[in-house]
Amino acid sequence: MSPSSIAILGGGLTGLSAAFHLSRRFPAAQITLLNKDINFGGWVHSGRAKITLKDGRETSVLLEAGPRTLRPNSKSVLELINLLDLSPSLLTVHNSSPAARNRFLRLPGTQGLLRIPSSPLSLLISGLSPKSSSLHSPLGYILLSAVAREPFCPWNRPLMIEDESVDEFLSRRFGSEFARIFGSAIAHGIYAADSRELSVRAAFPSLWDAEQRGRGSLVTGFLRSSRISATATVDDPPYELGDVNEQMRGISMYSFSQGIGALVDALLRELRTRRNVRLLGGVSATGLRVNPRTAQFEITTSSCETLRTTHTVSAVPLPSLKGLLSPKTSLPHLTANPYSSVTVVNLVFLTSPGYALHPVGFGYLVPRASSEHAENAILGCVFDSASMSAQEAPWNADIVKMTAMLREPVTSIPRLVEMLSKQLGVCLPDPLIVKVHDNAHCIPLLRVGHLQRMQELSDVLQGEPWSGKLEVIGAGVGGVSVGDCVEAGRRAGRNWA
Repeated sequence: MSPSSIAILGGGLTGLSAAFHLSRRFPAAQITLLNKDINFGGWVHSGRAKITLKDGRETSVLLEAGPRTLRPNSKSVLELINLLDLSPSLLTVHNSSPAARNRFLRLPGTQGLLRIPSSPLSLLISGLSPKSSSLHSPLGYILLSAVAREPFCPWNRPLMIEDESVDEFLSRRFGSEFARIFGSAIAHGIYAADSRELSVRAAFPSLWDAEQRGRGSLVTGFLRSSRISATATVDDPPYELGDVNEQMRGISMYSFSQGIGALVDALLRELRTRRNVRLLGGVSATGLRVNPRTAQFEITTSSCETLRTTHTVSAVPLPSLKGLLSPKTSLPHLTANPYSSVTVVNLVFLTSPGYALHPVGFGYLVPRASSEHAENAILGCVFDSASMSAQEAPWNADIVKMTAMLREPVTSIPRLVEMLSKQLGVCLPDPLIVKVHDNAHCIPLLRVGHLQRMQELSDVLQGEPWSGKLEVIGAGVGGVSVGDCVEAGRRAGRNWA
């Protein structure tokens, strides 16, 4: 039976996407979305800061506290761009752009940043050149030697194993040095997590599938095309992409003129026009139960209202959902994964013409330190001005934006600038603007065995008292990217009709 009323808990991207798609799929159902914060969008925060240039003119710069660019591989996000008419505000970076090609790592014990080879030719040149040559790169050598050996390494996945950490997986196939440098860097950049704890099947399922497809060889598996879509099923409706898919041809990444927050704003504008949708900001759920007599959900709220609905979608963090349930109706594995905290620091500098504060490129990541070096507080740094300069006025050429991500709160801005200067190999001036965002418990760390635990959770939700009418979605269940969250919302309630 189709739902007549739906409650959505959580107004981040997952909850907003769910409200958008459910209101289209069930136009006769009354939908109520609860969000504990007055502002919607979760960890997406885009805003402008005023700045005065050297000549006295006032302008503004766009600062992001959360995600700042997106890759065009999520059809669910491209669909929203089409349906919400966001194409006019798109800003794209072509594959040939230096911001797309040039990405760096900072290795302890080395000077400045090391560029990651971005093409087979650059990999060969940097990996095979003599160490005395300026063309030689230690990253190229490590990467080339590991990739060249991997196809000849026999199948070495332990028998009966169903999951392992990213570090264990990459160490098996490419060696421990490769796993520490490249695997930990990627885990830092996406999950702000330790790759030794992160599930490879949950975080990077394409790696596990490629090894299976290549009969033990990851490289061989990637050379063999996969005929199975990672997310779509035969029951999913086709994506309504319009001409957005064509706009993304040859594009490496994109954002919007007013930042990723434009996606949140467009969703809110659309939802507020729909008569069957009610958005309650600053109102959180305080309890969730199923009335055994009516089989309806009863949701108590911080505004002392009790919602009664036929169906419910939970898009709040899993530990928060656990706090809403009584011990008699508890759900499994809601606290199995810890959450990473990330401090995001926006830095804006005024620079002199001809003086570069960073190399041309997207930014850099800091891998896990070897046993000879101490761990660095900085996880990575994005060169915002290089990839999204179009978000600023043309006369802002003297402005340089960077965003540093740290594993711990900032205690001293001068000390942070000193650390960044050392990593970049330049002397950074005093920043004109500093914005610090302490994003506490913002990214779930999907530990080994996560997929099996989520399947067990799904099985319990099909039984009594839930009967398939409660869906639990979000970053703590699926992937953590913007695309993963929007896709989860799109697929919510697909079995309710």
